[in-house]
Amino acid sequence: MLRYIYADDLHRFPRLRDTMFRDRAEQFKKRLGWAVQVNAAGEERDVYDGLNPLYVIWEDARGGHGGSMRFLPTMGDTMVNDHFGHLTGGVRIESPLIWECTRFCLSPGADRRVSAALALGAGELMEAYHLEHFVGVFDPRMERIYRLMGLEPEVIGTNGEGRDRVGVGLWAMNKAAFAPTLTRVGITRAVSRGWLRYSMSGRANSLDGGLAESA
Repeated sequence: MLRYIYADDLHRFPRLRDTMFRDRAEQFKKRLGWAVQVNAAGEERDVYDGLNPLYVIWEDARGGHGGSMRFLPTMGDTMVNDHFGHLTGGVRIESPLIWECTRFCLSPGADRRVSAALALGAGELMEAYHLEHFVGVFDPRMERIYRLMGLEPEVIGTNGEGRDRVGVGLWAMNKAAFAPTLTRVGITRAVSRGWLRYSMSGRANSLDGGLAESA
């Protein structure tokens, strides 16, 4: 199932939290060779994890991490604005209607549903929070995933060639993508919305009534 968890609530899910950060180290440091920091516990964390982001996490049958993404409002500090301004022409992307999405991670044993489930979770957040766009950094690996799911971004800027190509893009709400994505995950829209409601039941004010309006 999908869980939507703010960083300040991760302590309530220690297995999910620990396996997520360890899987991030495995993917970004070991498999992709990114210049990220891994702590003594074998976890990949950065400064943005300290800004109380919202994580969308696929929980596997054993209660561990199957895949995840991290979301932050662009009105605060974001990776795109802090480190990738050269790809946006120096323009800061800041709007209450735009959130940043980063750290798309799949566990080594993730099944084929997980990428689709994470995309589904992003769509549910966009609708519930009345967002217009997500902004994020992507590489060729992620471009292939987005293309397969029919979720290609509006490209703002790119740099590099081949496997080293990096871009910044905007994703708009695409309600037509819900049906095929739900089919890939193998659930109904009612179940998908139910996962978000369940996760946010203790933080009702954070949704500003969005779930009730979209039901």
